[in-house]
Amino acid sequence: MSAVNLIAVFAENQLGQMARITKVLADAGINIRSMTIATSETFGVIKFLVDKCELALQALKEHKFTVSLVEVLAIEVEDQPGGLHAVADTLAKNGINLQNSSSYVRGNKTVLLIEVPDMAHARQALAQQKLRLVTAEDLLKL
Repeated sequence: MSAVNLIAVFAENQLGQMARITKVLADAGINIRSMTIATSETFGVIKFLVDKCELALQALKEHKFTVSLVEVLAIEVEDQPGGLHAVADTLAKNGINLQNSSSYVRGNKTVLLIEVPDMAHARQALAQQKLRLVTAEDLLKL
């Protein structure tokens, strides 16, 4: 199964910073599928799900951004009440802490992107509950 990665950019919290980052990605022909921002007064982390992860990493590094890859699990659930609960409940019952999460809706499906400390344990627990894990290639088709 092909891993799903987010691009994590550590950046100063200042006017125009998102415009500078997204210009680099746009100029490199990278499509942003989803993103989250977590900031403090002075710095923040912006995480992007993109269609060309390695190219995005390279382009941002070339423009002197502090950037890394973050492996996540991508879970496809129905876009209806209880979708997130099924995942959160499964993780909790299996002693797996949900560290970070984001999501996006496409059609009648929601794709949850989760960061957990034990990816193998989480994969196994989610699969046992018949929750559909998707690959990086699958995400381009959804």
